[in-house]
Amino acid sequence: MKLPMFIVDAFTATAFRGNPAAVCLVENTLDEDSHQHIAREMNLSETAFIRKLQPTDNFTQKNTNNTLTFVTMSGELKARRAEDGIVLDFPLYPTSPQDLHEVEDLIKAAIGDVLVQDIQYSPDTKNLMVRLSDSYNRSFLETLKVNTEPLPRTEQTGKVKGLILTLKGEPGGRTPQYDFYSRYFAPWVGVAEDPVTGSTHTILGPYWSEELGKKEMRAFQCSRRGGELDISLRPDGRVDMKGGAAIVLEGTLTV
Repeated sequence: MKLPMFIVDAFTATAFRGNPAAVCLVENTLDEDSHQHIAREMNLSETAFIRKLQPTDNFTQKNTNNTLTFVTMSGELKARRAEDGIVLDFPLYPTSPQDLHEVEDLIKAAIGDVLVQDIQYSPDTKNLMVRLSDSYNRSFLETLKVNTEPLPRTEQTGKVKGLILTLKGEPGGRTPQYDFYSRYFAPWVGVAEDPVTGSTHTILGPYWSEELGKKEMRAFQCSRRGGELDISLRPDGRVDMKGGAAIVLEGTLTV
């Protein structure tokens, strides 16, 4: 069996940056073993398998709203093409203030005595969001040494499955300007640091919207690869995330 295969760098317009993911187009259902074998062969954090729900569907077909709808194991995902990227439609997830004393050991294990300005927790995603002091800048977040090795052994394991570090943007600083920065770590599920994470911005979006008084924001995830996201909060309680995409490999997989 020969399958069309792509590697796409998401949330960037430049190859070898952003979040790399493999995309495999399949005509018929593959068994779970085949999915796992292909994913291990790709050796990336994400491998997506796209199959038409109806034989008459076309992978490149557009509806009247220029939107493609994907039925995924995590629910329905809608994507539409914009002039300068692809827009993904996500739900928003609220957070609540987290008592420092309950997570102090986890935070100190990860980042030591770095100054913390706010701590929030998302029960829907089990992500702990730590906002660093406004006295720090982007370079500090980018070069911060984060120790993820001991985190799965902390007392908060079970409650926390991901750690978001975030920082307010720098007005009048670098060009282009960003409203906020972030990094994401999930050693609890085998991801030391994720290059760019769309799902964390379902938390970061509403948090920074309230802090900054803005509905439209530009974000940068400060991983080694780096990635840019345009965040737009909608009146219906959802969020649009726009980012670029660069196809860096296109070929045929023989199974």
